[in-house]
Order: sequence, then C-alpha cells, then structure tokens
Amino acid sequence: MSSSPDPIVAVSQRVERFLQAQRDAVADFGEEARSFVDSGAAAATGGKGFRARFCLAGWRAVATAEAPAPGHVPEVVTAASAALEVFHAAALVHDDVIDRSDTRRGRPAAHRAWEAAHRAGRWAGDAAGFGTSAAILLGDLLVAWSDDLLEEGLLAAEPSAAARARAEFARMRREVTVGQFLDIAEESVHVVVPVDTHPDRALRVASLKSARYSVQHPLQLGAVLAGADDDQYAALAAFGHPVGLAFQLRDDVLGVFGDTTVTGKPVGDDLREGKRTLLVAYTRAALAPGALAVFDELIGDRDLTPEQVSHLQQTIVDTGALARVEDRIAGWAAEADRALRGARLGHAAVSELRDLARAATVRTA
Repeated sequence: MSSSPDPIVAVSQRVERFLQAQRDAVADFGEEARSFVDSGAAAATGGKGFRARFCLAGWRAVATAEAPAPGHVPEVVTAASAALEVFHAAALVHDDVIDRSDTRRGRPAAHRAWEAAHRAGRWAGDAAGFGTSAAILLGDLLVAWSDDLLEEGLLAAEPSAAARARAEFARMRREVTVGQFLDIAEESVHVVVPVDTHPDRALRVASLKSARYSVQHPLQLGAVLAGADDDQYAALAAFGHPVGLAFQLRDDVLGVFGDTTVTGKPVGDDLREGKRTLLVAYTRAALAPGALAVFDELIGDRDLTPEQVSHLQQTIVDTGALARVEDRIAGWAAEADRALRGARLGHAAVSELRDLARAATVRTA
C-alpha cells in the first residue's frame, strides 16, 4: 500500500493542479492571456512555504489533542494551506511594485519581467508603465485565485468550520493590507512624529504586515478547520504572534545584512528602499545629531554604493541596534515557547511548532 505524500508536498501538488486548471481555462483566450496566467503560475511556485507549514501545524495541533493523527491531511486543510501560499505570491508581486524591487527569489520581479517582455516584443507605449500595470493586475489575479482555492477546499468542510475559516482568511487579508499601507506611510510620516514613538510604530507595522499574516492567522486557520475551542485558538494566537514578530525582525536583519546568494535580493535592499524598521528606529535613537543627519541622508537612496551600504551596516552595529533587535527576537521566541506549556494541543504537534518557530527565526533567507 502506498503511503500518503508529505503534507507540504501535497500542498505543492494542490497548487500545481489548480494552476494547470487556470492555464486550461485561458487556452482559447490568446497568447497574451496565456502568458499572463503563466506569469501568475510562476509567481505562485517556489518559496519556503512557511504559511502552509503553520496552517498544517495548527490543524495538527488541534486534531491530535485528543486522538492520534488521522492517516492523511484532509483536502480542506491542504487547499487552505495552498490558498495561503497563492495569497502570499500576490502580496509579493504587489510588494515588489511598491518597493520598486528588481528581483524576487533570484529572478526578475514580475513588473520587471513584464517590462522586459514589452521591450523584447517592441510593443507600443511605455515599457515601465506597462510592467507596473501588468504586475498590479497579476497580484489581483493571484488574490482571486487564493479565494478560489480556499472555496474549493471549503466545499468539503462542515458549515460552521467553513464560516470560521472564511472569517479567519478575510481578517488576514484586511490586516496585511492595512499593514502594507502603514509600512509605506511610515517612510513618509516619520519626519513629523516624535522619534521616541518610532520603535512602537515599527512594531505596529511588523505585527500587521507580517506577524499575524505570516504565522498567527495561518496557525488559526488550520486550527479552526480542526474544530479548535476558544482555549486552543487562544494558545495558538499567543504562540503565533511573537513567533511572527521574531520572523519579521529576522527578515529586517536579512534585509540589511543578508547574503545576496542566499536571499535572492541585493545586499542592503531595505536600506535603499528606506524601510523604517525597528533596526532603523533603534539606530536613529542612538545617534548624535550630526551622525543622524548623515544616516537620514543615506537611508532611502536608491543609488547607495556598496561602500555606503557598508557604512550604514557598521553604524547599525556600532549603535547596538543590531544587538537590541537580536535580543527582541530571542525574547519573542522564548515568549512563544512559554505559550505552548500546558496548552491542550497534540504533543507531537507542539514539538513541530517549536521546530517551525526555530526555522522562522533562525535562518539566512
């Protein structure tokens, strides 16, 4: 008898089946439509699969609390996990447009790829504008696909679980959209708000844009599909939010100090984009006025040289900002671990959650 596929492999296969159905649906719509859907399929393929992993772990934590794990992961959970990954692809496409990023996962970002296609095809009009417009629509298409995938899965769910799952998914979408706006707003409004509020404002963005979206809601989506009660739901929230904050802070560190060959993004990309992260807030708070003026002049300069990036990196280290952020990451990891103690969750699943927390917070990409 053949064994069931690894759950994360099953999620990838579910995404691929869905994407093939989308290709089939536009087969008669012309070359441009087929290329557009192929672009969406490429955006939805690859990645670390963190959100799917947390959704699967949330389901398993509740499903195994009172009984052994079922022999396989139900289709509804696989589809929900797949929907999270497709939604994440949408967020990345839009994020790259907002940040004017050139690359994603070591390849041209979607808007750059469409800009290049426009030029290669010798099409009329502005290539850069076309690339941006195409990528915005591509992100919208991926959002729609994520809804479609979720709804396909929920056809097999109990009505009450389906309703809770829809509410969880909708809350995630609303919060990450608000968080994304606050992220770009912070790059503009930081000059008119008190400096001592910058760390809390950076954490507000980290919570909405990443912590809830990347970890907490995926966990809770899986949990409600397993029939979580209020205590189980709360325990997973108490675990997921600090893990998510640590996850985002690790991203912030990698955005400044990460290795391009591992992250797929240029060294110091967050510095060029002017991201107002906790790392930047802590650095600015520790600088004397003269040094602060130099730091502020460089942050957000799209044309930073490698030498200027190195100077900013050293400033961040010398002020102790990097050490402070690493302390916050460690503190939130410890808080998350405490949230699991005594929780009525499956023992093996709790061990899995701890492994996922380490993978999310101690990483190089």
